[in-house]
Amino acid sequence: MKVGVIRCMQTEDFCPGARDFMTIRNREGAFAGEEDVQLMGFTNCGGCPGKRAVLRARLLKSMGADTIAFASCITKGTPIGYACPFAKKMQELVAREVGPDVRILTYTHDAPTK
Repeated sequence: MKVGVIRCMQTEDFCPGARDFMTIRNREGAFAGEEDVQLMGFTNCGGCPGKRAVLRARLLKSMGADTIAFASCITKGTPIGYACPFAKKMQELVAREVGPDVRILTYTHDAPTK
């Protein structure tokens, strides 16, 4: 799997994406069961309402990504507890842009346990 991750721009100030990287490295969460995961890129959605995610997904695909993963900050609200209200539409637009040959993952990891 060659994955490009799209994250929420709003969380960049307090989340470096370390949990996403650890999840990929350890083959957990959305990557469980995958033999080989190569990170092709890690970018943000471009800010609300996420329209730039389409352009960024196109770029990730051109760099060889065969999978686009929406980070858990978008779909699960991790770590701020507020999921993106535009997530579903963003995923639909990205899926349409990259086509059926690119797999879409709706999250990267589960919420950390305390």
